[in-house]
Amino acid sequence: MDERPLGIVAGSGAFPAAVAESVRAQGREVVLFLIQGFADPALERYEHHWFRLGSLGSVASKAKARGIQQVVMVGGLTRPRLRDLGLDWTMLRLLPRIAGLFRGGDNHLLSGVLQLVAEQGFTLSGAHEVAPGLLLPEGVLGGVTPSPQDRADVARGLDVIRALGPYDVGQGVIVVDGWVAAVEAAEGTDQMLARYGELRRSGRLRVSAGHGVLVKAPKPEQDRRIDLPSLGPATVARAHEVGLRGIAFEAGGAIVPETQALVAAADAAGLFVVGVGHGAPGALA
Repeated sequence: MDERPLGIVAGSGAFPAAVAESVRAQGREVVLFLIQGFADPALERYEHHWFRLGSLGSVASKAKARGIQQVVMVGGLTRPRLRDLGLDWTMLRLLPRIAGLFRGGDNHLLSGVLQLVAEQGFTLSGAHEVAPGLLLPEGVLGGVTPSPQDRADVARGLDVIRALGPYDVGQGVIVVDGWVAAVEAAEGTDQMLARYGELRRSGRLRVSAGHGVLVKAPKPEQDRRIDLPSLGPATVARAHEVGLRGIAFEAGGAIVPETQALVAAADAAGLFVVGVGHGAPGALA
């Protein structure tokens, strides 16, 4: 294991703290670089630096001064406007390239960011590499098991994600009795769930509660060092609120910061949660 401190670039949510704790439990120091407007101020309990998204040069200088060579990017981050980045001199010199990164989908943008980080002399790793114990395991979590129809819906959802992935469309779908009821696009998972719930409430979708599955998986060819989805009690609560029957994520393709809390929330809501083996949508035992 690298004995130098790990740099954690932190966006929103509970994910950065979970990764930091997992890495520290392995006996390694962490330094958090907190993105202004996204990171939780509670993360200031760790050694940290705040920064704006466009100040890559100053962040790189601080990281190198601390002896950091390996960096991981974790937490939520909405697509910023170019004018809101707060570009420092390093980034201003790269402005034509940065502008080009915004002309495409999220995969195009994030892959370009990876390249910029690498050019500053860092190795960018994925959270699954530095904190493998946080990955969603394969199989059913909790006491609720999927029905044969649920299993078929999960398989259909994974097929849809794999088919749409090359077009840089989102990582999630909702499938109800074999019918694709919602596809995640730029709005993200939470807003997709909210949209599905509103369609049910308005009568546009005549689906009774206790039907349908939220299916999430990384896109084909996605760089798993960035943008792995996270799964926790909040996702369970939202899925229950809109009347779904369960949640399926690709095993090893999602981060679970609070496994016990996730299982407790799912059991209390009567929802199943399952990790599906990559390439084996039927393996839901």
